Amino acid sequence: MIYAEEYERFLDATGRKRTALFLTLREAIASGRFPAGSRLPSTRQIAETLGVARGTVNEAYDMLYAAGLVRGEQGKGTFVVFAPTDPQPPVSGAGKPEAVRLSAWAGRLLPVPDRSSWPEYRHTGNTGEEIGFIIGRMDEQALPGERWKTFMYTEIREAGRKQRWDAFAAGGHGPLREAIADELRRERGIHADPRAIVLTNGSMQAIALLTMLLIEPGDPVAVERPCYDGIVRAVLAAGGIAVEAEVDRDGIVPRDWAAKLLFVTPSRQFPTGAVLPPVRRKQLLEWAIRREAVIVEDDYDSEFRWGSRPSEPLRAMDATGRVVYLGTFSKTMYPDLRIGYAVLPDSLIEPFLRAKYLLEPHPTGIAEQRALAAFMASGQYGKHLRKARRIYGRRLAALSRELDRRLPHLFERERSGAGLHLFVRWKKEPELYSRFREACARAGVTWTDGAVYWTGGPPQPSALFGFAHLPEERIVLGVRRMEEVWRRM
Repeated sequence: MIYAEEYERFLDATGRKRTALFLTLREAIASGRFPAGSRLPSTRQIAETLGVARGTVNEAYDMLYAAGLVRGEQGKGTFVVFAPTDPQPPVSGAGKPEAVRLSAWAGRLLPVPDRSSWPEYRHTGNTGEEIGFIIGRMDEQALPGERWKTFMYTEIREAGRKQRWDAFAAGGHGPLREAIADELRRERGIHADPRAIVLTNGSMQAIALLTMLLIEPGDPVAVERPCYDGIVRAVLAAGGIAVEAEVDRDGIVPRDWAAKLLFVTPSRQFPTGAVLPPVRRKQLLEWAIRREAVIVEDDYDSEFRWGSRPSEPLRAMDATGRVVYLGTFSKTMYPDLRIGYAVLPDSLIEPFLRAKYLLEPHPTGIAEQRALAAFMASGQYGKHLRKARRIYGRRLAALSRELDRRLPHLFERERSGAGLHLFVRWKKEPELYSRFREACARAGVTWTDGAVYWTGGPPQPSALFGFAHLPEERIVLGVRRMEEVWRRM
């Protein structure tokens, strides 16, 4: 059931029919009126009930897909996948708690996804040791742990004796910004003044700050399809409208989007791994100049390349101050080291620092920032990267070889010369993919489902196989188990 009063309330607040309908449906899902597994009404039913065009309803459904709240089954309908957590009971004797009035910004925040219910995050535990091809995991053995601990221990031991001049520096630890500038110049051809580099609590903090600074409610923002879901969440929270940008085997397809902001992953498209050709990079820069727009270039794991020369970043090609370059140490070091950075155009440095100081007057992880700066200055970081590239390259080769040998009838593997995960497309019926994924989870083999990264419309069945944390023998065993599961099916 769709509640007309709620729809009218959101329509008065936003002035946009599709946004009001999206918020109405989202609230119904979050409150449990549409529980997980239930089927949403058809677009025709909603259009007739509320007196809106079916195209408007389709756009609202696309926003639900982008938020990860629903999934589509061809010929069957749209089903809820989000399950709200149980509310806490009121304190005894306090009476019925009243709802707190929230701001418009708070109303645009998407529910926090409960990933514990997904097969890749569930503990199966019924077939012995599990093998998880989950992205975002690293091999602790590849990190020079003892050397890194030495640098960390030194910073912690001397923290009380050091001057705290950088404890309130919104941009972060100065020597680390200088080390990053040297690394970018040497490895990526980016010449950046250290003062234009701001350290952040991972890449997501930079993405959220940029949407707050650059988007007004109702502004269209171009995002890749598929893309990292955190980008869409940040755009919607800022009141922006996510405009789908087509991705093919060469990455994003340039168009004349009516947008003031574009999020793109040209060095290695996330999640497909496609590398954007130079001609398309030039077209994106021309678009930004023509539209007076900003491009946010997320370069999340291009440090790991296997035999191919890295393509020139958009930031290195930018002569007009239209590109923000984002990087992170969560892939090169370990995921729990929440140090990312943004390389900003001159016009964005001061606004970005003001916004970051509001959220973090005392920057997160100053001890880790200092240790990382010393780690890089000692040459240990470069040595670690060279070793990790050799190890991870062999593991990618093993995974590619086993998939091509054992499961070529199920998965179409994207050719990838970089990165720490392999993207594959499912070649059979979508229903079979869900059954196969669940069956593999019960057999102790999981991977990251690609569905969450498809904004707008039903997702294409796809998988992301992370391999950096798995020894080669575990990779071989995992693919062999998947082959056995398919034979039983």
